[in-house]
Amino acid sequence: MSTIGWIILVAAIVVAVVVVMLVVARASSARRREHLQDRFGPEYDRTVDESASRRDAERELAERERRREELDIRPLSGAARSRFSDEWNGVQQRFLDDPEGATSQAERLVRRVMDERGYPADDDTTDRADLVSVDHPDVVEKYRHGRETLDAGTDGQEERTENLRVAMVDFRAVLESLLETDDQLAATR
Repeated sequence: MSTIGWIILVAAIVVAVVVVMLVVARASSARRREHLQDRFGPEYDRTVDESASRRDAERELAERERRREELDIRPLSGAARSRFSDEWNGVQQRFLDDPEGATSQAERLVRRVMDERGYPADDDTTDRADLVSVDHPDVVEKYRHGRETLDAGTDGQEERTENLRVAMVDFRAVLESLLETDDQLAATR
């Protein structure tokens, strides 16, 4: 075989290897994207929308998964689930007389459940919500919304009470998800 023939053969092999590497990289990226979309559901879309690029968002979500794996997330005992559920009923009853206080108490109850489950007990709500999103992606936005509602002011008392009512509904959804057993969580995924 002539020198030109060898050069053409080597060039063809190099091109073929590069093409195969690109196909493998694209397939790997697609599998990673599909995994993250399945794992995070609506949280995937929210993170992509808020990030500079899809790649940055996926990197952030993968980092959340990695940090979550380092945590010792524990299931609640039946007694703890019952205790928190009873406490929630009391908070809910208090809402009519003190919407602001009951909603603040509901948020603290959700945080206590997170603490008992093993999520970090720091004051960084964003970081906590990010870690909770790995296990509870369908309700983490409700947690964020409830927190924002508590922190936001409104012009009128009626509007504030309605916003607090919505925050209570949000916190209830988060609490119910956190109180589910591991078997129940697995069945919803």
